[in-house]
Amino acid sequence: MSARARWAVVVLVLAVAGAVALWPRADDPPAAESTPSRPAQDLGLLRERAALPPCPSGTGGPAALRGVEVTCLGDGTPLDLAGALPGRALVNFWATWCVPCQEELKVLDAYSREPGAVPVVAVLVGSKEGDGLELLAKLGVRLPAVHDPADAVRAAVRARPGLPLSVVVGGDGALTEVADPPVFESVEQVREVVG
Repeated sequence: MSARARWAVVVLVLAVAGAVALWPRADDPPAAESTPSRPAQDLGLLRERAALPPCPSGTGGPAALRGVEVTCLGDGTPLDLAGALPGRALVNFWATWCVPCQEELKVLDAYSREPGAVPVVAVLVGSKEGDGLELLAKLGVRLPAVHDPADAVRAAVRARPGLPLSVVVGGDGALTEVADPPVFESVEQVREVVG
């Protein structure tokens, strides 16, 4: 065997040995256990800081949302979302990682404070409850808000994927996805869409 062939065999053996040495074994602890994690969030304290209003509750509401359980971010209670929407309303889906959602939440909050505004309910998806509370407190947004970790509300209304997303609830319970504008940038746009 030539010297070149011997060196090729040595390199191959070393590469295989290195791969075997680095290959995870069943008795190795998962990587997540070895990395420090974020401390558990005190949801009570975060709720206090966010100072959200209680979620509306009642009976009726859109048939598509009856039985869809969410958690009220204001007080942590479970809630059937249909009961929170007994009449005309605007439902806005958002996530903490969605940058356009943050600006839209501020616009919706300003709209909700106007006389004659229809109720606005913010639905947090794709994010942790505590992270949502932290962001709402930071933004100064005081909308009634719910947490939907299973994204069941969007599935129930058969909304398109992507965020931000808003749905208008009609007085008869009909649900209409807002396509134009894709993101509310002014109170006037919200007023125009909800009528």
